Amino acid sequence: MSRPEEVSPIEAIVDAAAARGREALVDLARRLRQRFESHDAMGVLRAEVRRAGMKAEPVEENGRFDIVGTSAPMREVYDLLEKVLPSSYPVLIQGESGTGKELIAKALHRYGPRREKPFVSENCAAIPETLLESELFGHKKGAFTGAFADRKGHFETASDGTIFLDEIGDMSSAMQTKLLRVLQDGEVRPVGGGGAFHVDVRVIAASNKDLKDLVARKLFREDLYFRLNVITIRLPPLRDRKGDVPLLAAHFLRRATTETGRSVVLTPAALAALERHRWPGNVRELENEIRRGVALCDDEIDVDDLSPEIRAR
Repeated sequence: MSRPEEVSPIEAIVDAAAARGREALVDLARRLRQRFESHDAMGVLRAEVRRAGMKAEPVEENGRFDIVGTSAPMREVYDLLEKVLPSSYPVLIQGESGTGKELIAKALHRYGPRREKPFVSENCAAIPETLLESELFGHKKGAFTGAFADRKGHFETASDGTIFLDEIGDMSSAMQTKLLRVLQDGEVRPVGGGGAFHVDVRVIAASNKDLKDLVARKLFREDLYFRLNVITIRLPPLRDRKGDVPLLAAHFLRRATTETGRSVVLTPAALAALERHRWPGNVRELENEIRRGVALCDDEIDVDDLSPEIRAR
């Protein structure tokens, strides 16, 4: 009886990738090219030997707008994004912390008609009210202690482009009133006086709080809510995005290994543990978990390398 032809390690790697589909082959070719350019191709080959036959190994698959995720809830988000891209109407993005609200805001800008103009972002919860007014609307020289010169605000900087106001539910009542005036009149008045000037800016706001509930509790102006709530995009929590965890884990793993220059893989057992977790911190928590695993493991992230709350499930 003739002996079966011996298969080389490289052939075995390619065959294993081919068995997982075209995406896996494309991914393998891309990563090999990157490693050859950095003189570390053998690192990828050794990693692929361990990966061969691991059917649970995630393969990155992007949804639309360069956003990772192909679950049904995310496809609904993409469909709505496509409908609202051409307009300049305000958009309100609602979702739990860590769901990627700023990523959606950037997609609205990057793929819309204002893509060649500025995109300016501000977290309304991170700055005291007195400073937030200056940040948004600018100030005149001498308006307050430390105002040594005139300064443009975000609305002026973002003229003809997009301004993203994150965590708008934390904005004070006084600031809500001033923002409403800008949205109604399209005019900005810097702190410290001077004439008002017109701005043409698309406003995208986001909050991890239910603004409708805040309105009912008299904590958010109803008229401002309706000004912002022309179009609402609700982002699903990661626990409701069935099938997206492996894609996101692969995406963050590749990003982390590129940053560190290491060859690290995720074992099927670790991936299964990630899929069982509820992810109260959503996508941001998953990204941090992958970064933690890369920092603590040798050359593969296994269950023992995961956080205790993830291993416990």
